[in-house]
Amino acid sequence: MTPQEDSQSNYLFERMPVAKAILINALPTVAGMIVILVYNIADTFFVGQTNDPYQVAAVSLATPVFLLFMATGNLIGIGGTSVISRAFGEKKPGFAKSVSSFCFYSAWIVGIFFAAIFLLGMPYILQAIGVSGNTIDPTRDYLLYVAPSAPFVIMSVAFGNIIRASGKAKQAMVGMMLGAGLNIILDPIFIVYFGMGVAGAAIATLIGNMVSAYYFWRQVSGDRTPSLSIRWADFRIKGVIVPVVAIGIPAALNNILMSTSVIVLNNVLSSYGDIAVAAMGVATKVSMIAVLLQIGLGVSIQPLLGYNYGAKNAERFRSILQTTIIYALVMGSTLTFVSWLGSGYIVNAFIEDHSVYDQGVLFVKALLLTGPVIGIMFVYINTLQAMGAAKESLILSISRQGFIFIPMIFILNYLFGLSGVVYAQPVADVMSILISILLVYPHLAKYLPKNSAQDQTTSGYENQPAQ
Repeated sequence: MTPQEDSQSNYLFERMPVAKAILINALPTVAGMIVILVYNIADTFFVGQTNDPYQVAAVSLATPVFLLFMATGNLIGIGGTSVISRAFGEKKPGFAKSVSSFCFYSAWIVGIFFAAIFLLGMPYILQAIGVSGNTIDPTRDYLLYVAPSAPFVIMSVAFGNIIRASGKAKQAMVGMMLGAGLNIILDPIFIVYFGMGVAGAAIATLIGNMVSAYYFWRQVSGDRTPSLSIRWADFRIKGVIVPVVAIGIPAALNNILMSTSVIVLNNVLSSYGDIAVAAMGVATKVSMIAVLLQIGLGVSIQPLLGYNYGAKNAERFRSILQTTIIYALVMGSTLTFVSWLGSGYIVNAFIEDHSVYDQGVLFVKALLLTGPVIGIMFVYINTLQAMGAAKESLILSISRQGFIFIPMIFILNYLFGLSGVVYAQPVADVMSILISILLVYPHLAKYLPKNSAQDQTTSGYENQPAQ
């Protein structure tokens, strides 16, 4: 990193007015999430143009496999980001490079292992995710191309986070946009023009992630990002693997449990027919508009919080957290309102099958009930991760998609049937938000000062001259 780049990075983390620093870090991240949102929607949208509900259901059934790859990327990337950010704040550049190198090689090794396991164990995978006689063939077609994408997905997700820890939020955004954008372009070509259906969607996904992984490899090789390293000479396991995994596991568990919960949900929904599975698949994509962007906001502040936690700058840490909560509430309310009003049009855009449409609209409105406030939980998850609070982060990560949501599916299904299954997610969301508040505030009380004159005068919006 040149002296000028180092000065700009320090100014962002240490002295830039908080509201501006959050926006500078958040806007590229949220923009990248918008592309990922479109990318996630694109597969379902273009497959939906076949007007084959079984192919639409196949995309939903295969989603847990892709989520598992993302979970592994988050384990490595978010764990690495937390450790690297605190190392920068503590002025330990050598240790940051060791962590970066460890994450790079871990991503490739684990990714290749996963690709082999899923290709060799395909019959068992299909049985586990709950395919039916109507959906087994399109689901197999999809997974045959998605499985080889494992190393590229894991690399992209991991270093999309780690690049951001070095202050390069724009480069992280570009990497996500390259892969997702290419996938969006290729989807209609393979799915519609060549008539490949779900197999075409999977091929587009594979190519997009290969390009994204190549971009991030270029960013961390050579001198483009000298604060990070992928040199084997910097690779080490001792002293690195434990802190990375301790923070990464809660982040990964969130995706793993999301994958598990989707499998459970689809298996329960399958008892109501393949149409219900397809409708929930579409509804989930629509509800992601309100959720995924708030996840992006939460992720974007982790480097800011981690740096200031490592630097023991409690006042700036507090200002960043308070301001982000306000942003999350405004963003969540706006996105939920827009998604709610447009739910019918959006669902109809995915598929014109009337039975899928009718159920899909009802499902969307149920899933959006907690949209205005769910961002609070994502901010608190990243706050705990930034502080290295592994135990609290673990508890919170397994709450929403784990020991609350999955039991709720069975309990509410028993009590209310299909309607109960649909409302299991908002019920789990409310309970998880309450748990996040209970976990975060006692932990913050140990770190943040109770009284501060600076809080009364600046409120996080101090205007200091640029250096």
